Amino acid sequence: MKFETLDAWLHHIEGLHAQAIDLGLDRMETMLKRLDIRFKCPVFTVGGTNGKGSTCAFIESALLAGGYSVGVHTSPHLIRFNERVRINGKDAKDEELIRQFEKVEAARGEMTLSYFEYTLLGILLLFAGKDLDAVVLEIGLGGRLDAVNTVEPSVSVITSIGIDHTAYLGTTRESIGWEKAHIYRSGKPAICTDANPPITVEQYADKIGAELLVIGKSFRFEHNHGDKTWNFYGSRGELRNLPLPTMPGEHQLNNASGAFEALQCMQGKLPLKREAFESALLNTRITGRFSKVRNAPEVYLDVGHNPHAAKELAKTLSELPKATRQVAVFGMLSDKDRAQVCRIMVSSFNKWYLSDLQGPRGGIAQDLCAMLSEAGVPQEKIQTFKTVEEALQRAIEEAHETDRIVTFGSFLTVASAIEYLKEKVGRN
Repeated sequence: MKFETLDAWLHHIEGLHAQAIDLGLDRMETMLKRLDIRFKCPVFTVGGTNGKGSTCAFIESALLAGGYSVGVHTSPHLIRFNERVRINGKDAKDEELIRQFEKVEAARGEMTLSYFEYTLLGILLLFAGKDLDAVVLEIGLGGRLDAVNTVEPSVSVITSIGIDHTAYLGTTRESIGWEKAHIYRSGKPAICTDANPPITVEQYADKIGAELLVIGKSFRFEHNHGDKTWNFYGSRGELRNLPLPTMPGEHQLNNASGAFEALQCMQGKLPLKREAFESALLNTRITGRFSKVRNAPEVYLDVGHNPHAAKELAKTLSELPKATRQVAVFGMLSDKDRAQVCRIMVSSFNKWYLSDLQGPRGGIAQDLCAMLSEAGVPQEKIQTFKTVEEALQRAIEEAHETDRIVTFGSFLTVASAIEYLKEKVGRN
């Protein structure tokens, strides 16, 4: 079976499997053998609730600055599927992905694969054929039964551990931590940048004999507020007076520390000089990680979609110079903890522009309105809209040049905002 375009392939892949999310490793393990996918180079696996994308990006950026050839898989994407696959800092081309999907199609026979399994196999095939020096893989959901966990890592990083994806991972940090800890491997570095991990993470690492390295214990960082630098004290060495990351927020020091610890653990195979670490800090940027996309009024985009991310966002906003008004363009999926996010963010904004989100998990603006009202926001400070585009347009129209607009709550919310801003700039 052949399709001419990447979109046609993705449409075909979407319709193959009965369940959009079907956790389990059997199908992946069978297909990895059929396709003979294996890596001789170091593999970095990164899981966690928040901070995965930034940690992957810091690792990638440092390795590229060190002159290495690197393949990175992250998810989800904002605008184009190709964003999930980077080779040496550039998104994969449509034709490259199509060629790999043809191989997956030929090998699967009668077996149905989930969208994530099928596309991941194509991406892994692409990486395997590129003679890379390193591969960086983000775990999409959990760890134990995530398709990425079929690939043997050289070093594993768990970022934060919060309450999310409860339908699949359980409702406590202990159960979620246990699921995530399964990305660790016996005898290999097992990094955790959650300073207070659930006991289940330590128990699992101890049970399998992984080398558990927890931030604040085995490695740490120190922010030198006076001269705007920071120090990294790793288990394998230290880096003092580093420049602060270009991406704002204290949590990025946490993410960078996890990335640097992982890189130092791999120094025997991928040696890096100080300059590579500095370059990663100065040159790593990801759209949607509290990224500023416009001035006068300021417009920020943040994909944060759970309570842990909301706390980081509220903290980051509190550290910025005060704006005349700070307003939110906000939309969240219905299966997220919207009420808790509303409670956390309630005092951060002077006005709220709420949007519906489409799709089977889509959230309704009126639900968010009720949750904000319950949290104490007066009705006159809330407006509801059918689309993010309409909400952002109204927010910009009503804003003064010295205001700040923060668009957040979901990858879908940020993606819609990006499309709207592109179109608006194009018209102007």
